[in-house]
Amino acid sequence: MNLNLASLLAAGLIVSAPAFAADVTVDFDGPTSFDSIGEYYNGAVEALGVSFGLDALAIQNDDLGPYFSNSPSPTGIMAVVGQEATMNFATGFTGASFWYASTEFAIVNVYSGLDGTGDLLSAFALVNNATYGCNDSPFCNWNFTSTSFNGVAKSITFASAEGIAGFDNLTITAVPEPTQALLLSLGLAAVLVGARRKA
Repeated sequence: MNLNLASLLAAGLIVSAPAFAADVTVDFDGPTSFDSIGEYYNGAVEALGVSFGLDALAIQNDDLGPYFSNSPSPTGIMAVVGQEATMNFATGFTGASFWYASTEFAIVNVYSGLDGTGDLLSAFALVNNATYGCNDSPFCNWNFTSTSFNGVAKSITFASAEGIAGFDNLTITAVPEPTQALLLSLGLAAVLVGARRKA
């Protein structure tokens, strides 16, 4: 492989790198407090492609008292109030992370199918990190956790954290859409053809 071909390939890979992995972050700052997050981030307001079950609620502090403090994004968090607190991302993701505050141990699972179906690909173990006494809220100490896994996930189930945890800045590493992969393949093929002609 000559230097020109190597340079062209490297340039092609650098330009196409975003198609391989794009982070999508949900900060929970937008939805109205105590409303189900639902389709807010799936095109209802923001088009991130992320949807939540009815039991995933947005929480914002109000006059009734602080529900949380010191969260990574200042305005809102997600709280779990039932079994239908699953996050879905239909095009798939290969890694996930979030910040959490919890009053008890809980497990958050990552699945290959939508709505917590398919294979269990990974799990987050939430530890009790609650500290009382800061702004009258147990959710004031936030831990960061992340996971990556083999395969493509489409959902995360938060049901085991019902009533005991808050979540913020949920980030997933999205799988490129088929059109992006096709464009990448065509671009690399063009680079190879161009390099061959120069050789």
